[in-house]
Amino acid sequence: MASTQPCSNKVERSALTVATLTSFMGPFLISSVNVALPTIQAELGLTAVELSWIATSYLLAVAVGLIPAGKIGDIHGRKRVFATGLAVNALGCLLASFASSAATLIALRFVQGLGASMFVTTGMAILSSIFPPQRRGRVIGIYVAAVYVGLAVGPFAGGFLTEALGWRSIFAAIVPFSLFCLLLTLLFLKDEWRGEPGQRLDVLGCILYAVAILSLVYGATILPSLRGAALGTGGLAVLAVFLLQQSRSPHPVFEVRLFAANRTFTYSSLAALLNYSATFSVTFLVSLYLQYIKGMSPPAAGTLLIAQPVVMALFSPVAGRLADRIDPRYLASTGMSITVLGVLFFSRLQPDTSSGVIIANLIFLGTGFALFSSPNMNAIMGAVEKRHYGLASGIAATMRLLGQMLSMAIATVVLAMLVGHQAIVPAVYDEFLASVHLVFLISALLCGCGVYFSWFRGAAQEPRR
Repeated sequence: MASTQPCSNKVERSALTVATLTSFMGPFLISSVNVALPTIQAELGLTAVELSWIATSYLLAVAVGLIPAGKIGDIHGRKRVFATGLAVNALGCLLASFASSAATLIALRFVQGLGASMFVTTGMAILSSIFPPQRRGRVIGIYVAAVYVGLAVGPFAGGFLTEALGWRSIFAAIVPFSLFCLLLTLLFLKDEWRGEPGQRLDVLGCILYAVAILSLVYGATILPSLRGAALGTGGLAVLAVFLLQQSRSPHPVFEVRLFAANRTFTYSSLAALLNYSATFSVTFLVSLYLQYIKGMSPPAAGTLLIAQPVVMALFSPVAGRLADRIDPRYLASTGMSITVLGVLFFSRLQPDTSSGVIIANLIFLGTGFALFSSPNMNAIMGAVEKRHYGLASGIAATMRLLGQMLSMAIATVVLAMLVGHQAIVPAVYDEFLASVHLVFLISALLCGCGVYFSWFRGAAQEPRR
């Protein structure tokens, strides 16, 4: 049965510690490995396509696993799924540190992603189960801040480990980290949290969901090719079938009624999707701009870009605390409005734009994103019953991932249209800069739509338990 007794301070601290550490681990594993990709390519002799799959396979596995893992946690126990995810991730990282071929490494990255999907979706659900609504915003703020710390620290730590000990050391370093989190979970989280014990898992729904997400995410990575468009279209068709099937299933893995009857949850989820769709490509495009147009070295560009995640990490806990006292829609809408202005500014980047101005705008964007992210997540988790915490957490993480993929797909398509399938050289710098401007204008439009959903979600209201 689910735990119904108030949790001790020791349990609360342990849950917050382990959830925060794991929220750091996922982004760290992504950003640190990305830095090591050239070294991996040189050692294993990978093609460009194989190299891209080292990153893509991890994201695909996370996307596929999030909602089923959340549902399984609601049925069989969130702590059990959380601990299993840590063990799976540790095993995937341990074996990856000995990988000797592209196929092996790609497969093990998929295993790591499945493990991550388990502890990402249940970690937030466990926190929401333990902490009362009036304190939930603060802990979500800390949780979200750890994500940004992982994104900020990953490139530096990954570069250091790769240079000093080789790329395999990145995976090896995650193993004791995962095992430490697993030990904390088993020793200090004695209770179990279930939302829907006794239900059955809808296996057909899981299969349809996996096919839809695989098609959508993989199709987005190969746009604007015809195969990418076909996969995306097919993925949307399967997604429609999945939603229809779920609306009729006696034990749905995806509760369609959450969207149909809960405006706060629906609008908050759509706001998250649009926010990530508008902002995830910022680092990618500004990094290229700094290196190609401004002539900066990769380390110099990376140092400048760290301004945004640092601000996000610093202000997310503050925004989370404020969300305990102020209706999240006010904070989130303000944050997204700030983001619109910041993205619009980047749509006017010129070759002579100073580094100081760029840093100031990255800080401005980071502040807006921090004001949006924690309060919006608080609104999502507060809009559902306890029995749906795992599913809600999985949906929120899926919205984030799909938004990130959509953001990169928009950037890829625009670059292909204006620059073409060629290297970015001085002869096409004007076309590249025009691409940057267009992508950020599209992003500002998406973010503006997100402001609408964020504001009109309605006042925060805890559902009846």
